Amino acid sequence: MNLNFKKVGDGVPLIILHGLFGSLDNWMGIAKTLGEHFEVYVLDARNHGQSPHDNEFNYEVMADDLYEFIHVHHIVNPIILGHSMGGKTAMQFAMNYPNILAKLIVADIAPKPYPVHHRQIIDGLLSLDFNKIKSRTEADVELSKHISDLSVRQFLLKNLFWIEKEKLAWRFNLPVINQNIEIVGKGLINIHPFLKPTLFIRGEKSNYILDSDLVDINSIFPNSEVKTIANSGHWIHAEQPQAFMQILREFLEL
Repeated sequence: MNLNFKKVGDGVPLIILHGLFGSLDNWMGIAKTLGEHFEVYVLDARNHGQSPHDNEFNYEVMADDLYEFIHVHHIVNPIILGHSMGGKTAMQFAMNYPNILAKLIVADIAPKPYPVHHRQIIDGLLSLDFNKIKSRTEADVELSKHISDLSVRQFLLKNLFWIEKEKLAWRFNLPVINQNIEIVGKGLINIHPFLKPTLFIRGEKSNYILDSDLVDINSIFPNSEVKTIANSGHWIHAEQPQAFMQILREFLEL
């Protein structure tokens, strides 16, 4: 699959993978900072952003998409950074292709199954009738009936675009994401120890990486460390960008 991407900077290659309902645009601020030291590739996952839509949507195919991207662009020994769904894609890639990457950075996701917890968001997204809704403001009003958190709505509404004159649409492939939402929560497969340097970053107020997950993390990633960002929820790179970058600098020895 020919994934959409943006490239920033020169140096050692570093690939960034966004989370569910996100896009590469969410990471351009971090990418530009890292681009002072690295050749940064920021990718749109399949069924997200401006990458192609496809009925197949799971971590195996997303790991294979990443392998194909690295091969096509002749990238050697990249550092891979993934957040949430992108973090699990990065972990699955490390399981399937351990010799291809140099280091792994996983932002606020553990290598375990998660129950479906995006149902309310999906129901809200599905409720929008773009035959009737003619502006982003109208979309926000309708979405607010299902999602009270303004920051979550703003994040989701970044995915709206004008598919034609006076006709809004989602950039992400909502029907396929809806059909596969349980698969998005699944754990890793083909599990074995990944021995290269690995960093997990979690938000203090997030429940994605719990203390009870640390044993499994250390078992699968024995050369790993876990850092916690204070006063941060799941969106650690957006909520605490300076603290996030400082942890990256220490791990990447900048």
